[in-house]
Amino acid sequence: MSPPLLQISDVSKTYHLPRTKAFSPRRTLTAVDHVSLEIEEGEVLAVVGESGSGKSTLASMVGGLLRPTDGRILYRGVEVACGDRAGQELARHEIQMVFQDPAGSLDPRMKVGDSVAEPLKAFSFSGDRRRRVEECLRDVGLGASYADRYPHSLSGGQRQRVAIARALAPRPTLLIADEPVTSLDVSVQAQVINLLSKLQREHGLAMLFIAHDLSVVFNVADGVAVMYQGKIVEHGDTQSVFSSPQHPYTRLLMRSIIDLAAKRLPTVTPRTGQESPPQSQDACVFAPRCPHVFERCRQAVPPLVSAEGASSAGHVAACLLLEQPVRR
Repeated sequence: MSPPLLQISDVSKTYHLPRTKAFSPRRTLTAVDHVSLEIEEGEVLAVVGESGSGKSTLASMVGGLLRPTDGRILYRGVEVACGDRAGQELARHEIQMVFQDPAGSLDPRMKVGDSVAEPLKAFSFSGDRRRRVEECLRDVGLGASYADRYPHSLSGGQRQRVAIARALAPRPTLLIADEPVTSLDVSVQAQVINLLSKLQREHGLAMLFIAHDLSVVFNVADGVAVMYQGKIVEHGDTQSVFSSPQHPYTRLLMRSIIDLAAKRLPTVTPRTGQESPPQSQDACVFAPRCPHVFERCRQAVPPLVSAEGASSAGHVAACLLLEQPVRR
């Protein structure tokens, strides 16, 4: 059996914070905490969670922009961060990113055509670069004439389409979309999401889709991983997670969608720990906010386990209310 296209195995990312005093101990911040995920060829996996949960840090490590503190990220069986030179070159060529802010990811001094052609130059594309740029612009719904325009003359949605065209230029296999619609007007968000879904189907792309809103990924993703304070707290196929969410945090995210659809303000769960995780490392990270917390939650880290109420065998959640361990 061939390995998955992308395998994230027990990956962590820890940052060292500056000392507050000359002799104080060095503090650390764990942005990603022992995350394991897999993406098959042509599969779309969405990683969702609120701001600060570690989603973009995870995406940056997959894209090779950050090196993991612990764990391994394998692309076609080769480590992205420290594999052999040929494997790293393959990963850089076949893994492309679309960032959250198109205005910040495009050089304002470069014409659109030059920006889209940048990866072609980097990977020594041997064909007609101008023709390839025009193909990519047409793929994202822009005409060839846009190649001679500058980013400042485009709308936010058009700039994001240019960023997507640039990511498509070297013909990637895996596309990382890091909150690609967050900075866009609501009226434009659906257009860009539909475009990404269309391109994924037409080109057979695998996609790691980062979002903080569950409603954004329902019609895009095959699977959903819910992330909270660096940990995966629930993971399963999209239909199962939406129809029978198992973790209390996932249920709160789902409730926020329902409340907003009903034009009500979402109910805020009281927090005893603010944004900080529990003092003990041997505790559930969601315990300070969980409406169902009990004493054992503050004494043990819940593993990812399957649940009887889940509609899919691969649907798992990290909650001590679910007792049946996952069989691997």
